[in-house]
Amino acid sequence: MKNKLVFACILTTLTGTATLSVAAGLKVNEQGAKAMAMGNAFTAQADDPTALFYNPAGIAFLKGTQVNLGSTTIYVPSTEFNGTAPLSGNAPLGVGNTTVKENAKNDIFIAPAFYATHSFEGMPLSVGLAVNAIYPLAKSWDDSSVFRAEIMNIAVKPINFQPTVAYRFDDWNLAVAAGLDITHAIVTLQRMAYSPDASVADSAYELGNMGLDGTATDIGWNAGLKWKPLPSLSFGAAYRSEIELDIKGDANFLATTPAGFDIIGMTTGATSPYSRTRVSSSVSTTIILPASLGLGAAWQPTDKLTLELDAEWTGWSSFKKLEFQFDSPQFANFNNKPKPLDWEDAWCYKFGGQYALTKNLDLRAGYMYDKNPIPDSTIGPVLPDSDRHNFSIGQGFHYDNYSLDIAYMWTHFVDRTVSNQSMAELTGATGTYKSDVHLFGGSITVKF
Repeated sequence: MKNKLVFACILTTLTGTATLSVAAGLKVNEQGAKAMAMGNAFTAQADDPTALFYNPAGIAFLKGTQVNLGSTTIYVPSTEFNGTAPLSGNAPLGVGNTTVKENAKNDIFIAPAFYATHSFEGMPLSVGLAVNAIYPLAKSWDDSSVFRAEIMNIAVKPINFQPTVAYRFDDWNLAVAAGLDITHAIVTLQRMAYSPDASVADSAYELGNMGLDGTATDIGWNAGLKWKPLPSLSFGAAYRSEIELDIKGDANFLATTPAGFDIIGMTTGATSPYSRTRVSSSVSTTIILPASLGLGAAWQPTDKLTLELDAEWTGWSSFKKLEFQFDSPQFANFNNKPKPLDWEDAWCYKFGGQYALTKNLDLRAGYMYDKNPIPDSTIGPVLPDSDRHNFSIGQGFHYDNYSLDIAYMWTHFVDRTVSNQSMAELTGATGTYKSDVHLFGGSITVKF
């Protein structure tokens, strides 16, 4: 009966991986409720199956077969913007100088994850498999918002499969691990295309509705190291490589105005203000998911208390630009339009602790400071990011071969004031973005 229940839980998690795609933000560090409760400071501890994400070398110290099923529910209150944007006002003339208040759509995302490990009896060898989503993105604004020329909705939906092997050197209390990251991603984007008239100041002429859909499957790799020089002290390091996603798919453009007909080489639309024409094309682009390096040290000053400090570097500079290549001649005017990103590498600092209140109950708390990688020049409504302060609490119940972990995290985005509005490109804004996020995590671990 127990095995049937576990198998049913695994099936539920695997069939739910489609919703991994809608986790908020572009990087989800919250891949395990235990680690999440400690501010994700877990690289050196890495003592449950979620180590496959935080530091795969940790699975070499686990015993037997262990399965972890978890989920993070992300409640995203509406991002608020106050200021001006290229379409703030009444297009086509006199736009870009009217102060507005806009709110992105509220969302609740559920991000499940699955981790399984097995340590061979009598051998210092362990294997594991993780199924999760590390770099998803989802953002949606009203179709009539002042940002509609850049974004109405976007979703980057990756599912990552990570088979891993770890080896333990018992004489040194040292373990190493290596694995693959097989990432399948679905990308969708919808926006309303506009064009300015170079001869008319503060103008923006509607062209039509643009939609893009594409997929990619590519492979990266990861590695980890965990060393326990003393029973009360451990160190960890984990590296994850870049993954270059070559995305291919389809694009559709619905011309809604005479100017829209002109841009796709058709003039018949000018005969009626109600004429619309839809054209399609194959489309391709490349997204390079960044590399990351995590370093951590954990100390157990007493039998009941564990403390950890981590630092994590992410190579966000792989996001240099975003450019779509359309194959149809009717889309020629949309080609050669690279959007600069110019993201910068950034560090994240994490501190967390656990206190064993009783034999079966642990209390946890943590803090994480995440430095924003997006420069002022390219910040925008697709991902209005800023420096983040993350505060978390949680607890763990463990009894014999079962453990249940729960966590809550509040993420406060520091108010981001920008001034990068471009009427020539109809991008950017001049104003302030505000946002907060609430996360709730839970997981169950079963040991066989």
